[in-house]
Amino acid sequence: MKTRMTILLAGLAPLAFIAQAADITNAMLENAAKDTKNVLSFGMGTQGQRFSTLTQINTKTVGQLVPAWSFSFGGEKQRGQESQPIIANGKMFVTASYSRIYAIDLKTGNKLWKYEHRLPEAIMPCCDVVNRGAAVYGNLVIFGTLDAQLVALDQNTGKIAWKEKIDDYAAGYSITAAPLIAKGVLITGVSGGEFGIVGRVEGRDPLTGELLWMRPTVEGHMGYKYDKDGKATEAGVTGTVNKSWPGELWKTGGASTWMGGTYDPATGLAYFGTGNPAPWNSHLRPGDNLYSSSTLALDPVTGQIKWAYQSTPNDSWDFDGANEFVTFDMNGKRYGGKADRNGFFYVIDAKTGQLQNAFPFVNKITWASGIDLKTGRPNFIAANRPSDPTKGDGKKGSTVFAAPAFLGAKNQMPMAYSPQTGLFYVPANEWGMEIWNEPITYKKGGAYLGAGFTIKPLNDDYIGALRAVDPKTGKIVWENKNSAPLWGGVMTTAGGLVFYGTPEGFLKAVDAKSGKELWKFQTGSGVVAPPVTWEDGGVQYVAVVSGWGGAVPLWGGEVAKKVNFLEQGGSVWVFKLATKI
Repeated sequence: MKTRMTILLAGLAPLAFIAQAADITNAMLENAAKDTKNVLSFGMGTQGQRFSTLTQINTKTVGQLVPAWSFSFGGEKQRGQESQPIIANGKMFVTASYSRIYAIDLKTGNKLWKYEHRLPEAIMPCCDVVNRGAAVYGNLVIFGTLDAQLVALDQNTGKIAWKEKIDDYAAGYSITAAPLIAKGVLITGVSGGEFGIVGRVEGRDPLTGELLWMRPTVEGHMGYKYDKDGKATEAGVTGTVNKSWPGELWKTGGASTWMGGTYDPATGLAYFGTGNPAPWNSHLRPGDNLYSSSTLALDPVTGQIKWAYQSTPNDSWDFDGANEFVTFDMNGKRYGGKADRNGFFYVIDAKTGQLQNAFPFVNKITWASGIDLKTGRPNFIAANRPSDPTKGDGKKGSTVFAAPAFLGAKNQMPMAYSPQTGLFYVPANEWGMEIWNEPITYKKGGAYLGAGFTIKPLNDDYIGALRAVDPKTGKIVWENKNSAPLWGGVMTTAGGLVFYGTPEGFLKAVDAKSGKELWKFQTGSGVVAPPVTWEDGGVQYVAVVSGWGGAVPLWGGEVAKKVNFLEQGGSVWVFKLATKI
């Protein structure tokens, strides 16, 4: 455990470090969504709306958008590039595959420095060697690595300020999400649900890496708080032991927090989604299996769970609830919107966790007929749950066809919300899977599924669809279909635009009200990352990372074969108008 004295060991003068640490403050981060000159957090604001008030690039001018510069990540380490750039103090901080991070001069596109984390050969990432971004605080830029470490670097030099091991990569732990900073606390989750890790959320001092609190996301595990010397004090068990996890499987229960979280200053709460319970074979773990496939609202200072909503109790289809919870105003109240992997869009009171509405945002859902708004529970279709293999030959249960597929109606690609239109813009996918259960036992570091599967397209002409969703009515206002699955995030602006990328390599801009395509640019590789925008010297810029990869080519079954012609890459593109308006 590091103490503040560890800063001396890192070769930093304490007084100089304190002076630099005032660069990016809590107040700046809480107001990041309104900051047009910087992009200080994942989500373009901790609330995750991905909405910019900039208007220079708009429905009339977007046709004049041209490249300003492009930067290559270089080398042979390409693979999936899912990172959202951070813009601060004239620099772009962008992570890349294999736990790399670059600082780039915003005006010239020149590399200022690069940090390449030394990874062990035995890392076990579930879904490609991706990284989704960094956090900035004081004079530090902080990101997680595939061997489950957090690294804090000096923004100006790239030198290590502190580094902390989060857990054992050999047990399946990793970090792929961008950290969240809320109320001066660095808050992170963990990946590894497919290896039987135990999910959790941690709070740390962003200047030193000191652990402040830890809250498990599987019922039955103890939470802790830590003093300045690293001494742990029990902070209460999560839930009630064996209440919704009979037997021993809660000890390797999954529920990883692999997508990171959001924070809303209006409610004072941080929101984290939790992944699938482990193993996938639900017959081994009867009960709801709290708090897997859920949304948790936590106190960012203490880690205490204030409320929880479970979208898929006793999940049997790998319908992670890890997707982002995006807060917004509606009818004079603060709500959160969540497009879940299970195919339903949830509108939940952001202060209390009370379900307001739930409706499908994809066309085919087979596992449930709907969501009971009184109880908040799904109406399961029992025949469409994979069967218990012990009731047959003991080797394999009966195969069922389920939709959505386990890669979800929406996966890691973040949606956007526009206060102007009142609509969410959701990158959705229409696919299904054949799935069956198998016997499985836990082995440290081994895949812990207990299921087999094959993903299949549902339609001949498209898989992906960008959909404009009305959270009040549940109606899809418009949609733009895409041949390949959509795997990149979305951004919307006060210029009346929605930006999103496609695996075919295009960054596109469409009219936020109608969905009409107004502009597109071929980046040279698939876009599986979210775009951002900012203003510098009176000029508005748009940036996106390009580089095909992620879970689809690894886990996509028949869909993976359909898109195997797509080329990998690794670069960031920056655009501006050809002439200043």
